[in-house]
Amino acid sequence: MISSQAIIDSNAQLHESVVVEPFAIIGPDVVIGEGCWIGPNTVIKGPTKIGKNNRIFQFCSIGDDPQDKKYAGENTHLEIGDNNIIREYCSINRGTAQDLGKTQVGSHNLLMAYVHVAHDCVVGDNVILANAVTLAGHVHVSDWAIMAGFSGAHQFCHIGAHAFIGMQSGVVKDVPPYVMAMGQPALPKGLNTEGLSRRGFSADTILEIKRAYKVVYRQGNTVTQALELLKLKSKQFPELEILREFISNSSRGIIR
Repeated sequence: MISSQAIIDSNAQLHESVVVEPFAIIGPDVVIGEGCWIGPNTVIKGPTKIGKNNRIFQFCSIGDDPQDKKYAGENTHLEIGDNNIIREYCSINRGTAQDLGKTQVGSHNLLMAYVHVAHDCVVGDNVILANAVTLAGHVHVSDWAIMAGFSGAHQFCHIGAHAFIGMQSGVVKDVPPYVMAMGQPALPKGLNTEGLSRRGFSADTILEIKRAYKVVYRQGNTVTQALELLKLKSKQFPELEILREFISNSSRGIIR
């Protein structure tokens, strides 16, 4: 059902099951999949593609121009997956030509009120961004990561899978998978063992991740030395290979 008080551009493509509440504005080049609910006073600009069964609450700004002085009207995009909950006053901008030209949000994510996802960010699946989390441009947040309220990430930072960022923390370097980070700037504060346990990681696997954490952070190894030591175990535990690969590919350097 589309409210008669909503404004829908004739070039927007909405599945017949989409619900659009009063005073929402949906512009051209917007595609919205089945089962989506668009709250009142939400503005969606294109080119934007939104998957299935998303709930976008009131006063959100989705797919607007990137907040980047270099942006000069290029044809950039936003893609959002399925089954996301995007709460009040969230803003998600399109990409820029200086990156891949696309901002991406995966599926099964919860973006709480006032979250900002800037241009060229990549948010994975099953991510929680709590109230007022701010992602600067080009930030990557991997699957199952959690960022607590009022935390933020500097541009180009990567946050690994199953990582946890504490309340009001500022991420200025990459946060490896499984790591809890807190502070200004955010520093490693142990492992997100509670989260791993809830997601079905076995006790043996969590034990190996704890040992890997000690290799990286507690034994005085350089990053190069830690990577060599992790390589020995990663063949047996693929979860350690995720950690090793993340650290190896970090361009900003990991938090230490």
